[in-house]
Amino acid sequence: MITIEKLTAFGADVEEGMARCYGNEALYLKLVNMICDESNFEKLKSSLDAGDLDAAFEAAHALKGVLGNLSLTPMYQKSEEITELLRNRTEMDYTPLITELLTMKAELEALCQ
Repeated sequence: MITIEKLTAFGADVEEGMARCYGNEALYLKLVNMICDESNFEKLKSSLDAGDLDAAFEAAHALKGVLGNLSLTPMYQKSEEITELLRNRTEMDYTPLITELLTMKAELEALCQ
């Protein structure tokens, strides 16, 4: 089960995230748990695999917003990096960046168990 302590160890700015939830810890933890089912991770990966930078940008930008609002700092920073590269339509191998982001997602999922 996810806890504030686990999220802090993960690198989340829980104080900031909780503030966005008006100090409601249960709501904050519920929203963090919802990240595990966020479809934009798969959309980002599949769009990049297909070479569709526009769709990949949309997915990355959406993830950046959600992760930023929940103050999941390590994931937010990686999604921001990917978003800015896609905003500039940088053609490159995104595999290492996506792998890193998905690894962090898996770590978060493990915390939610």
